[in-house]
Amino acid sequence: MRVSILDDYVDTLRSLDCFRLLDGHDVTVLTDHVPDVDALAGRLAGTEALVLIRERTAITAELLARLPGLRLISQSGAYPHVDVEACTRHGVLLCSRTGAAGPSYATAELTWGLVLAAARQIPVQQASLRAGTWQAGVGRTLRGRTLGVYGYGKIGRVVAGYGDAFGMDVLVWGSGAARERAAADRRRVPADRAAFFAGSDVLSVHLRLVEATRGVVTAADLAAMRPDALFVNTSRAGLVQPGALVAALDAGRPGTAAVDVFDEEPTTTDPLLARPNVIATPHIGYVTREDLEAQFRTVFGQVAAFAAGEPTNVVNPDALR
Repeated sequence: MRVSILDDYVDTLRSLDCFRLLDGHDVTVLTDHVPDVDALAGRLAGTEALVLIRERTAITAELLARLPGLRLISQSGAYPHVDVEACTRHGVLLCSRTGAAGPSYATAELTWGLVLAAARQIPVQQASLRAGTWQAGVGRTLRGRTLGVYGYGKIGRVVAGYGDAFGMDVLVWGSGAARERAAADRRRVPADRAAFFAGSDVLSVHLRLVEATRGVVTAADLAAMRPDALFVNTSRAGLVQPGALVAALDAGRPGTAAVDVFDEEPTTTDPLLARPNVIATPHIGYVTREDLEAQFRTVFGQVAAFAAGEPTNVVNPDALR
């Protein structure tokens, strides 16, 4: 089949061992992001199988109508960026494994890397040293401070464990089910949401972005944080009300943010990037060789299974009709 891989920004996937699962197919890797539907449809002309890297490109009805030869979309994880009904109408099978996989330790580790970088002012100190001016400012110790974990799923649990290892007092907030899980693990759950935001020295968000969680972190929540607090988001930018984090940082509550996710990606112009009290990375939470190898062994395996007439992890079986 003619297979196209979208948004492999640094051309990593072909270097993975699991790329061999696509041997025998005609594979094209797009290393740039193409947001324009007309341009993208032109680039994908003749594509029969489309491989997605998470949610980097939206697969809309408009795009699908322009790809008459497309038969398969293969990816992993949730698929809010894919118009599943339009896929079914056009006879395009969506295959995506969801659910059973373990936590993304890569994302949890990056979260903690950002926490450490912000607490010890590592980017500022490095820039000062390279500029020949030695030390710049004074950082903070994590031990004895309070870590707030918003969302107590697979990644949230791991991050809470990192807080334990660093001698932090861990608070948990989230849905009723999340708070019950936290209580069962003997985690400290505050009396209410306001106490959670006000009581956290470091607050890290670990929620899925669905309609129920879009904008769940409000301007009022952020305003309740202390001036010396750190807000961390390695999940999705849409979990925070539009513009609320920039306004909160400018107002001084919280005092610092560390983010790996943005409203539009890729970006070099997001207003957060211009704030001196922000540490930012380009959505690399899950981007490690180990995580990609595990993820794309499944994704490429779905392509191979479809080509063999035995599709796996099918989301919309009606498309086969």
